[in-house]
Amino acid sequence: MHKKYKWYKIADDLNEVIFSENGLAEWEVNGKKICLSLFKEKLCATALKCPHAGGNLSHGYLDATGNIVCPLHRYKFSCTTGKNISGEGYYLKTYPVEKRSDGYYVGIEESGLINWLK
Repeated sequence: MHKKYKWYKIADDLNEVIFSENGLAEWEVNGKKICLSLFKEKLCATALKCPHAGGNLSHGYLDATGNIVCPLHRYKFSCTTGKNISGEGYYLKTYPVEKRSDGYYVGIEESGLINWLK
């Protein structure tokens, strides 16, 4: 089944997003809190909470290869695929990001009955 996204503008420019020194930021998109990461000029968007124990990933850090490291148990996740690269078998929800001529957008899946009726 093809996923449908509703796109939300998050910033005109990356300078509007205040990343901590760890390269991560908590951001709200249409009432949903997500984690933004910036590594080598690539912006990624993931779920805010770690799928293992619910740690706030924006309080973690990016490792040397750009993976998000959870602050609670140091589980590592690819910010582009959501794959748990430290081997525990968890999966982190990711959201597509697009850079457009007028700014940066994050796609949030349309789901439930409303999407089914379309």
